[in-house]
Amino acid sequence: MAITKRTEQDKIEVVGEFKNIQVRTATVIEEDGVELSRSFHRHTVAPDADSSGESADVKAMVAQFHTDTVKAAHKKHMEDSAKSME
Repeated sequence: MAITKRTEQDKIEVVGEFKNIQVRTATVIEEDGVELSRSFHRHTVAPDADSSGESADVKAMVAQFHTDTVKAAHKKHMEDSAKSME
């Protein structure tokens, strides 16, 4: 009777105008190879986020989608949003 716990990034997707990368990580508990439970954690990587701690797959998507143009547009949007809140 071996109980194991593993995590896997089972969904990585790019969404929205500023190419936010959404990552879903599944935590799977198994007993003798039979899944007992599965839970999920989600997080988003924005164009201005530090992605150094992300997986290789997420880093590859950051390199592809978070271009200088996207980063500049996101920065301007955030600055304009902050000004409108004043």
